[in-house]
Amino acid sequence: RKPVLGPPAIKTGARDDEYGPLSQYCPDLYKTVRRPTRTVQCGPISFGSEHPIVRQTMGTTSTADVEGTIEQVMRCADKGFDLVRITVQGKREANAAMKIREGLFKKGYDIPLCADMHFQPKVAMMVADAVEKIRINPGNFADGTKDFEEKIFESEEDWQSTRGYLVDTFAPLVEKCKDLNRAMRIGTNHGSLSSRVLSYYGDTPRGMVESAIEFADICRSMDYHNFVFSMKASNPLVMAQSYRLLSAEMYRLGWDYPLHLGVTEAGEGEDGRMKSAIGIGTLLADGLGDTVRVSLTEDPEFEYEPCNRLSEIALDRLAINPDAEEKAKRVESYKDTRDITSFTRRHGDLPEQEEGDSVDVRGYLHRDGSVFAMVDKYMLTEENASYLYKELGCKVADGVPTKEVATVDSILLKDLPPSDDAAARAILKQLIDISMGVIIPADALEKDPLENAVALMTLDDALEKKGKLPQGAIRLAISMDGTESESSLSQIASLNPLCIILKPNPDLSALHASRRLFEIFKIHSINTSVIHHFSTEGTDDSNELALQLGTQIGALLQDGNGDGVLIEQTEHAFLLDFIRKTCFSLLQGCRMRNTKTEFVSCPSCGRTLFDLQSTTARIQEATGHLPGVTVAVMGCIVNGPGEMADADFGYVGTIPGKVDLYVGKTVIKKSIPNEEAVGELVELIKEYDMWVDKEEEEQEEEEALLVV
Repeated sequence: RKPVLGPPAIKTGARDDEYGPLSQYCPDLYKTVRRPTRTVQCGPISFGSEHPIVRQTMGTTSTADVEGTIEQVMRCADKGFDLVRITVQGKREANAAMKIREGLFKKGYDIPLCADMHFQPKVAMMVADAVEKIRINPGNFADGTKDFEEKIFESEEDWQSTRGYLVDTFAPLVEKCKDLNRAMRIGTNHGSLSSRVLSYYGDTPRGMVESAIEFADICRSMDYHNFVFSMKASNPLVMAQSYRLLSAEMYRLGWDYPLHLGVTEAGEGEDGRMKSAIGIGTLLADGLGDTVRVSLTEDPEFEYEPCNRLSEIALDRLAINPDAEEKAKRVESYKDTRDITSFTRRHGDLPEQEEGDSVDVRGYLHRDGSVFAMVDKYMLTEENASYLYKELGCKVADGVPTKEVATVDSILLKDLPPSDDAAARAILKQLIDISMGVIIPADALEKDPLENAVALMTLDDALEKKGKLPQGAIRLAISMDGTESESSLSQIASLNPLCIILKPNPDLSALHASRRLFEIFKIHSINTSVIHHFSTEGTDDSNELALQLGTQIGALLQDGNGDGVLIEQTEHAFLLDFIRKTCFSLLQGCRMRNTKTEFVSCPSCGRTLFDLQSTTARIQEATGHLPGVTVAVMGCIVNGPGEMADADFGYVGTIPGKVDLYVGKTVIKKSIPNEEAVGELVELIKEYDMWVDKEEEEQEEEEALLVV
């Protein structure tokens, strides 16, 4: 066996000296091209850039239930999945895996199986005889039970000297996988880094990357290359940065291993799909990713549609598609200067009160991300007023609206009700009086003014008029489509607009046209807030909306580019209230504006010790009204303190029928019966002064829904 030296040290700068600094992380910054990779064989399927994106899921049955697992894997295969992962906790499950594999073959199913391994090197050796792929977690494969003990390393040499036990533990499995031509995934998770890695690199993307690289180095030293990488996290920003950093390291090291993409513990429903689309969609748009798993707290069959759609959306964006290539070519040239080694959010300027302002404009935008809503003038009727206010997220008392934590910041009307429509004008005045911006096309305001409206103009019109506002207007908003020249863009600051509303021309690559504008803004120190304008054209399904919005707008917000979102409906398939909540979900998924409890919920598997779906629903019902609070719901100890790195509180299955409750990474209450655990979680949140009671109206609405 070759000596395991690993790539030169990163902290000392030796790697930079030998290989040069990090630079490229994807094949092309200006169009979507799949990153070239080697082919990794996994039974009848192949991972890599020369093959279609592999769609996979994870079983939720107990692996010891051989017949139940066979039936579930068959349903997943029939749905369209290319691979299914199963849990293997011990020798019993390893033996069962062999029977499952044989049973599937007998029924005519050759779909490959992947064994999910934690803590058990000897069991991994056993199960390698049965399945086509092994997933190992570098954070616990050799280190055993998760701990947070701080270890002191005086130097890089000191750090490297501790690697011997990794080799001794991991090398036998590598040798066996090589002999049997098994595939492997070196799957790092943000929340389950070993204490050794945490002590040296911290809870960081760099720590995730280096943890994976040292395991890959052992594989390479044994001339074993049939493996893929993953860099999963429940936080899409951490996830995307980690994958990009790993890809950049592979480019400079000359490695070409495929990537498995996934946002771990994404949750359920539109939120789970949104969070997955933000993370996975961002990377697929970079050309990164060869296999995808969407982790939802739902039955595995329901993961297929979002998994498949994200793959289809990625295919549509690839430059091998003539239409996509032409759209990318039409974007004017620019230099992409994004730094993938760190995350910095561009913060657009917020409105300030000026002398002479007769209303408060400071609420037109929000510091953590703004939500704009498109309102049709037919909504502005006297009998509809209270309903409209509630749809916009206002609290209403005696017919008067007030802003709440998740109220729309500004509205946009394409058609202005005439001044003789007293009811409509009164509604608009009510909204303006609570510091909600009312944005109207400037030409409409010139014909029929509205006091204290925000005038919307194209950049060319605004420059031609030198920013002069129509009578009665209080601020300027600029609409842009990505075709604007740098000469025009450089003059934006002179107009002092409230915001830019960006809706890229459909003939351009929206991603690259938008990136170009932000690069020009950076060059010319333009700090105007940018609201991304998204159209639902062709979309009448809520899940599809979440995937498209997360992929298109989330990919920009992930880079820190953008200050809010506006969704325009074309077919009016959704209620305004749903559109509003979807916008806030996008901002929360991008780690911008928290308006509800954040749930980190594992997708369930054979290790889960309680009914995850029903338990998660009960926890959401009890605690879903707590903005700024993160609750992790984990089915077992593997996905316990390891996978809930971002959570304030944790609800973790330990033994059948019992739950442990955590604050951060510390267990506070142990072995609580399942039937009492949700109530105990609420009490724990109260003890730490992070609880607020639900408002009476909200409780009444929930009770009405329960009755129905």
